[in-house]
Amino acid sequence: MTQVPKLSRRARWAIPAGALVVTGGVLAGTLISSAQAAPGLPARTAAQLLAEVADSTPPPLTGTVVETASFGLPALPATGNPTSLSSLLTGSHTIRVWYASPGHFRLAVPQSLSESDVIRDGRTAWLWQSTLNKVTKFTLPANSPAKAVPQQPLTPQQAAKQVLAAVGPTTTVKVDSNVTVAGQAAYALVLAPKDTRSLIGQVQIDVDGSNGVPLRLQVFARGASSPAFQVGFTDIAFVKPAAADLSFTPPPGATVSQVNLSDSHPGANMDHAAPDVTTIGSGWLTVLKLPSSTLTPGAPASGGPPAGDSTAVLRTLLGSATPVHGTWGSGRLLRTSLVSVLITDQGPAFVGAVQPSVLYAAAAAHPH
Repeated sequence: MTQVPKLSRRARWAIPAGALVVTGGVLAGTLISSAQAAPGLPARTAAQLLAEVADSTPPPLTGTVVETASFGLPALPATGNPTSLSSLLTGSHTIRVWYASPGHFRLAVPQSLSESDVIRDGRTAWLWQSTLNKVTKFTLPANSPAKAVPQQPLTPQQAAKQVLAAVGPTTTVKVDSNVTVAGQAAYALVLAPKDTRSLIGQVQIDVDGSNGVPLRLQVFARGASSPAFQVGFTDIAFVKPAAADLSFTPPPGATVSQVNLSDSHPGANMDHAAPDVTTIGSGWLTVLKLPSSTLTPGAPASGGPPAGDSTAVLRTLLGSATPVHGTWGSGRLLRTSLVSVLITDQGPAFVGAVQPSVLYAAAAAHPH
């Protein structure tokens, strides 16, 4: 299960393998179930939990997932558009989940007076955007994984598996006190990078004690006591969704377009991430090299928010950046509690959940 309709800009800001998605919503952390008195569960080692999460397939379930992010950004201009860049960086994101199997599920992203849904029914997937009265029908390859459906919201399971890619000699792993998440007793698996150049202090994955399913993931900036990013269930029931919740018929008057991603179209691009994005380094020190156009105010983003909505937000962010220079050249640095962004005067930008020194080294080694 798991980028939200019209949220392809997420992929442009993603910090893979142990970092996180820079987009997401800001709301009070109390909305996601906080730790209560530690529930009793059979003892599990960190190795057992790591293996369980890596191999887990969610059982049928229904529930509500909330994403929160607080990166210490400057105040951004409001646009009134729930899919604008400002909303992606500072808005609330709630996802309703109906999950029967990897090939049959529904994810709904409600907004004020609107809703966007992703529905998968075998080799057919639907993307419904009520504000545009638009439906996109995708034909998927045979035996395609759940993640093959374009533009899905991030869920705790997807986030956990991305973070686990960073586990290795550069990571310390431990099991903390048990917690309660969405009414479920859960183990707290804590991962922390050993390298202090990572801005991530630790990542906590709360694993359901009965099903081994990640219920919540929290990312803490180094030295912070509250999470800078979290995605977790606020309510969950391990029951099979009703058939009506997994079916979809385009509403009357909707514009319907079709995209064939089947095996007969090997050239079809199922990855909606921005082109020309280069990954530098690995694990917790991963850096993304982005083309300059990605951070150019007013530049259109395919499938992303309207350029007009993004321009004021990008100008505010870039206006708060600090001029910097070094052997790599000159540019501007935007740093938050969890993410550093270097926009070089030479063209490319570098993004990572790392100290600026890591970005400078990446810029020196990959100037063009």
